Amino acid sequence: MSELAKTYTPHEVEERWYPRWESGGLFHATVHNDREPYTILIPPPNVTGILTLGHVLNNTLQDIFIRWKRMQGYEACWIPGTDHAGIATQNAVEKALAKEGTDRHALGRAKFVERVWQWRELYGRTIVRQLRKLGVSCDWERERFTMDEGLSAAVREVFVRLFDKGLIYRGKYIVNWCTYHRTALSDDEVEHEETNGRLYYIRYPIEGSKESVVIATTRPETMLGDTALCFHPKDERYRHLAGRQAVLPLAGRRLPIISDDYIDSTFATGIMKVTPAHDANDFLLGQRHNLQVMSVMDERGVMNEFVPKQYEGLDRFECRKSIVRDLEAGGFLVKVEDYVHNLGHCYRCRTVIEPFLSDQWFVRMKPLAKPALKVVQDGLIRFHPERWTKVYEHWMNNIRDWCISRQLWWGHRIPVYYAPDGTYTAARSEDEARKKLGLAPEMPLTQDEDVLDTWFSSWLWPFSTLGWPEDTRDLRYFNPTSTLVTGPDIIFFWVARMIMANIEFMKGMPGRDGKPRQKDADLVPFRDVYFTSIIRDAQGRKMSKSLGNSPDPLEVIAEYGSDALRFTITYLAPLGQDVLFSADKCEIGRNFANKIWNAGRFLLMNKKDLFGTEAPRLEVPSENHLDLADRWILSRLNGAIRSLSVSLDGFQVNDATKTLYEFVWHDFCDWYVELLKTRLYGDESADIRKNVLQRALWIFDQALRLLHPFMPFVTEELWQNLDDRSGAFLMRSAFPRVDERWIDPKADEEMGFVQNVINALRNIRGENNIPPSREIEVQVIVPKGRRGGNLEPYTHYLQKLARVAAVSEIPASKRPRVASSAVVDGYEILVPLEGLIDLKAERNRLEKEIQRVEQILDGIEKKLANPQFTERAPRSVVEREKEKQAAFRVNLEKLRTNLKQLSVS
Repeated sequence: MSELAKTYTPHEVEERWYPRWESGGLFHATVHNDREPYTILIPPPNVTGILTLGHVLNNTLQDIFIRWKRMQGYEACWIPGTDHAGIATQNAVEKALAKEGTDRHALGRAKFVERVWQWRELYGRTIVRQLRKLGVSCDWERERFTMDEGLSAAVREVFVRLFDKGLIYRGKYIVNWCTYHRTALSDDEVEHEETNGRLYYIRYPIEGSKESVVIATTRPETMLGDTALCFHPKDERYRHLAGRQAVLPLAGRRLPIISDDYIDSTFATGIMKVTPAHDANDFLLGQRHNLQVMSVMDERGVMNEFVPKQYEGLDRFECRKSIVRDLEAGGFLVKVEDYVHNLGHCYRCRTVIEPFLSDQWFVRMKPLAKPALKVVQDGLIRFHPERWTKVYEHWMNNIRDWCISRQLWWGHRIPVYYAPDGTYTAARSEDEARKKLGLAPEMPLTQDEDVLDTWFSSWLWPFSTLGWPEDTRDLRYFNPTSTLVTGPDIIFFWVARMIMANIEFMKGMPGRDGKPRQKDADLVPFRDVYFTSIIRDAQGRKMSKSLGNSPDPLEVIAEYGSDALRFTITYLAPLGQDVLFSADKCEIGRNFANKIWNAGRFLLMNKKDLFGTEAPRLEVPSENHLDLADRWILSRLNGAIRSLSVSLDGFQVNDATKTLYEFVWHDFCDWYVELLKTRLYGDESADIRKNVLQRALWIFDQALRLLHPFMPFVTEELWQNLDDRSGAFLMRSAFPRVDERWIDPKADEEMGFVQNVINALRNIRGENNIPPSREIEVQVIVPKGRRGGNLEPYTHYLQKLARVAAVSEIPASKRPRVASSAVVDGYEILVPLEGLIDLKAERNRLEKEIQRVEQILDGIEKKLANPQFTERAPRSVVEREKEKQAAFRVNLEKLRTNLKQLSVS
């Protein structure tokens, strides 16, 4: 390898190594029965997607786990892929068609679907290319797409099996309807937002009397579909109206008045209108009381022919305005109140959801949910953080049937076929459908027009990607997978459904031992689920395009490097807590990468000087020529290995980054490298210096291995330069293991003492303005009951790292007249100042500095005492002022202490 550049240039290194890794097949996993598999399935990003910071965090975490396990000797398999994203993709193509002055209906279904496939080829791999920029080590040879041939076959197979088992059915039901996309949405695809609305109180006359009742509703336009009024049977206010009829305002229809335990007597007036075609609860109530079901809107949200003529053809919200005006004019509108309520919106286009009665396909979920709940409660699947278990349990215990049909053209077309007489069945092909329906081969069939919910293919991801329904070697070996890394927002969309599907469809399939799977432990899709954090900006706001607070990850990578972004985002992401991110925080990762690079350069320069063209062996160090620094760094290395492994085993990735940062930056670079110089540039023999450097190179090699899962590019570049690797790669090298013989608490304690003394001396030099070129003398007062001499073995460290000329022990009675001091572990460390600095000039300097700091502090304290500032300024600005106040107070106290020391007569 060529000599390292003076500065680390991320772009050059990243462009050099990723193609080598990929072309070398280093990401690819195969079946090795003598090796334990470790499998991760990527949450397939939408084919329409581009890289976001959420993707960065999610995929960095996955890559950390997969690289770590690969280095530990597991057959690590990370299966990538993309989701066809039904609504989102169709939306994107329809927008493109609109710009061309046409639409899907003009093209026809076949041509439109063909156009979507073309769009996917052009744009659908954008996010996959972007993920490579992040350095992810996915097994790209295994990349899947939810609409590819194999996964499509799995979708048909699952649908048919569930249909034949009676778990898929077709029925009229109130669904969540998006009037923009004109399709049904599952409950999980509806996002509820707190909305400031209105509650309209409307008077309904009672037929044959002067009496009336007042009904409250947020959606007056749906009153045109009312088919009853209802009250609670124990409500004395309305019991006398049971069996009578009310008159529907503006329409004149008669409405029966009924009672039902469902009614909440405390809400509004305690009596409600029943609109079975436009409210899910009303639909169920209507079924119990055999009420007429009357739909008054079409799929566009436009009032239909079943409403009075003056409202026909109006958009639902325009109709609301017209009805309110007419109610008021007719004396039916009693009052209108402001009302805050949760309003459902389409998760894609933000259109207000309309409860809509239509024919849809559903999956009966309760039979599937029961075993999926049990495996989590039994601990066969673990959630991290654990609190999500309760959320999962609540949802599974209250699960509703899943509406799986979508009125779209892009997606998996529902494999249901209709005979001319209207009978139907689910089948894998038309030929199978004819056989199941008992039809002759020439009889025509019509396939259902709807497509399946996108999640219907995604819930099969853990086994469809491995060849199911075929019995493949990959399926036996890699399923169950190991770890799922995903966002908590799709715990119901995806996580729960994958658990249900894997249990249902892997039962009886051969496992690794070739025997049919029956035990729950063999049926789960994964063992651990890591729920990622939400990325927010530095002010705690959710990132969004509208706020302009969401940095483009590719721009961040271009500026700081992939390793810097990877390390920073995991360093800032404690398990289960939000991440407060801004691009400039990537200075953390960039500075760390530069620190590692500079340490590597230092070692390699000394390697060249000491060894020339000779190549030192990088092997476990011998115990020859060990000093305190060596024993300490070996102890710290093995402590870091242990701590890192515990953190990663416990999914505490944030803690793992802290361990790495502490060991590499502080222990190795700040201390060991500096302590190493005392020997490399000392008067020991060349053989000893070679031995010392060889040990340092090996320790650095181990540090690069620890860092590699987090920062793959800079570590690979440095590792290749440390030694002749003969075609080997860091990602395929062994991850360090703890060697207990090097754990040395005594060395940790001794070095801790030395570090504290050196830090104390550095502080004394800085506080007293002692020039760096001036050596100092150190005097030590030993505490009573302790023997002296504790600093003597470390004099050479103090000489080099604190510019100490001599160390001597003195009794307390011989304390120097003017000295600066510190106490370390009971030992009083003194630096005599007379003759070292100009005491008069230093006193003048300190007095001026004290005056300057007092003025600044006075200004800050006046500002903080002003309510105009503290109450009106942003909280972050006020907090910064408080932090400055605290810092200046500490600084002022130090300055006064130093002046007092210099003023001793």
